Amino acid sequence: MTISLSRPKGPGVLNPEAPDPKCLTHGLRTMTRMTTLTSPFLIGFDEFERALERIAKTATDGYPPYNIERVPRSDTQPELLRITLAVAGFTRDQLDVTLEENQLVIRGRQTDDKSRVYLHRGIAARQFQKSFLLVDGMEVMGAAMTNGLLVINLARPEPEKIIRRIDIVERD
Repeated sequence: MTISLSRPKGPGVLNPEAPDPKCLTHGLRTMTRMTTLTSPFLIGFDEFERALERIAKTATDGYPPYNIERVPRSDTQPELLRITLAVAGFTRDQLDVTLEENQLVIRGRQTDDKSRVYLHRGIAARQFQKSFLLVDGMEVMGAAMTNGLLVINLARPEPEKIIRRIDIVERD
């Protein structure tokens, strides 16, 4: 197979200087790291930007499937966020839910039962780790497991409105 990198010339070509759309190198450029928060008005958001990069790297694994839902405030409880993971086949002892700084980490570990002899194995013993980055002040209310679903409730903090007047001093 031969790949031509030159643009054809002749009477049937409208613009011989335009890049050939069939060419493999057309449109390729060297990639540089672009920062998300480049505005000069966003001061001190480096940690937030690093968190976004970390999320982008880990967002590709879809196992186990999960839902995140908002549970409205009631008379007895604040507004909640509920994370539900489908963990069929896992027991409570095979699951671990931890809060590491602002990161909620759910781990599942299954081990193969060596005493079993399978004629067909369609359900594999799997391990997983799912992480969720939580905002400052988010509180983990608890976790429960029912019918193969792990439910974790998080209390969403009420945003505090802070207005403070800054005095301007005069200097010579």
